[in-house]
Amino acid sequence: MNLQGKTAVVTGGASGIGYATAETLARAGAKVVIGDIDAAKGAAAAGLLAEQRLDVDFVRLDVTDIDSIHAFRDEAYRRHGQVDIVANVAGWGKIQPFMENTPDFWRKVIDLNLLGPVAVSQAFLQQMIERGSGKIVTVSSDAGRVGSLGETVYSGAKGGAIAFTKSLAREVARYNINVNCVCPGPTDTPLLRAVPEKHQEAFVKATPMRRLAKPSELADAVLFFASERASFITGQVISVSGGLTLAG
Repeated sequence: MNLQGKTAVVTGGASGIGYATAETLARAGAKVVIGDIDAAKGAAAAGLLAEQRLDVDFVRLDVTDIDSIHAFRDEAYRRHGQVDIVANVAGWGKIQPFMENTPDFWRKVIDLNLLGPVAVSQAFLQQMIERGSGKIVTVSSDAGRVGSLGETVYSGAKGGAIAFTKSLAREVARYNINVNCVCPGPTDTPLLRAVPEKHQEAFVKATPMRRLAKPSELADAVLFFASERASFITGQVISVSGGLTLAG
């Protein structure tokens, strides 16, 4: 899959699935702008990929702040002229019983996992509509398809991201813009490694392939949706979960 001549932005690109996505898109030939709230890690990630002669740079981004999103968009346009691919990867969750959640926790989860992709997608859409082309890929979660114990509000937010993807795909298909969604199952990322080991073991046992996903395996799915090989695919959801939701 060749992305030569394309520019992509990747939110949450400092680590985990976001970093793997930035690397994968860049290796396919795209110019990539990483956005992340952690400026130090984001700059380090972009520097590491640039050392490998990949066309990657970094601009700080807080997906919960509209002004930050617009500044990120404007800087991406200033550096590259246009953006062809938006990869919404930034997200966050924490395993916690629902009755222990606080309203502040709900807001953080929803802002990051649902409203973040909504706001970032809207920020870049006008230029795509004017050009009559573009790809938007949002990384949701299999928790949004079938639910996840201890992640009730997270599951709701990720389910919202799936519904958002489908509805937006209908709205912008007339402009030749593809909008699709990748749903990871349990994936070997810093976020997952932060949860108790017993939870990690439970995730592995629940997965028919009996292992965690690699971030690169999620990035490959994003690459497919971002490529011309998915030119007639829109509003679709693909699970990369080792069979976790094969009945979902």
